[in-house]
Parts: sequence; C-alpha cells; structure tokens
Amino acid sequence: MKKVAIIMGSDSDLPVVEKAINTLKSFNVPYEVHVYSAHRTPLEAANFTKNARKNGFGVIIAAAGMAAHLAGAIAANTTLPVIGIPIASGGLGGLDAVLSTLQMPSGIPVATVAVNGAVNSALLAIEMLAITDKNLAKALDEKRQNDKNAVLEKNQAVEDKFNI
Repeated sequence: MKKVAIIMGSDSDLPVVEKAINTLKSFNVPYEVHVYSAHRTPLEAANFTKNARKNGFGVIIAAAGMAAHLAGAIAANTTLPVIGIPIASGGLGGLDAVLSTLQMPSGIPVATVAVNGAVNSALLAIEMLAITDKNLAKALDEKRQNDKNAVLEKNQAVEDKFNI
C-alpha cells in the first residue's frame, strides 16, 4: 500500500493535523509526518516532494495557515495528488489560508478541504488510495454505513423524546 505524506508548515499546526493522523491510523494506512515550510525551508520541502513517488507515497496532505503557500509549493514539485488543509490562524480566521490553498494556476491542482478539515483530508487521501485497494474501499464503505447508523440512532432518540 502506498503511504500518505503529511506536511505541515509549522508544528503549531499539529493539533489540527493530529486528526488526519488518527484517521489514517484508524484505517491502517501508512504515513509519515514532516514539518517543512514553503518559505523557511523551501529546498527541503521541494526535495522531499520531488522524491515522494519513488519513496512510496501515493498522496500528500499539506497543512498551512496564513499565507498557506505550502500545498501549492508541494504540488509544483510532484504529480502526486496534493490535498491542502487551510489552517485557521491570524486575524482572518483561515480565509486567507483557504484562498491561498485553492487558488492554484491551471496545471497545478490542489484539492482543498475545509478550514481545519484534517479528517476530510485523510478520508480523501484514503479514497484516492482505495481506487486500487479493495480492502480500503470496503473499510470506507463500512465507515459510511457506521456513520449513517449513528445518525439514525440519534434521530430515533430525538423522535422518541420529543414526538407525541
């Protein structure tokens, strides 16, 4: 199975990124986590990314706040799928990170999840890997069914309490 790389621009992003890590763990998807800045360690970030495919990675998740150029800098150096997590930071509540992450030029795509959307970034990465992995696809189907059942149970509890 291919690995997922999780790269964050700062270790201050870790509280959000841990949700992606935990989601990947729950599906037994191998991963590596790194701190590389698009601005402070651009050569290290580029070197990691340029070698990611040959090092067994299938998807890269990039988390960054404020100017949030990390996902774009990563995507510029690979044809692997890149998923950006805009992190809420600074005075704009993450809007600057959203715009910096999703406004990519034609030819350099970055999939962008919600602000602090680490769980969805991991699930999207798992879905990408599941294209060729039947076991992962089955695990995703089971998760969706479990999520559905949990909502229906909550619905039933509310109906039982409030409906006459």
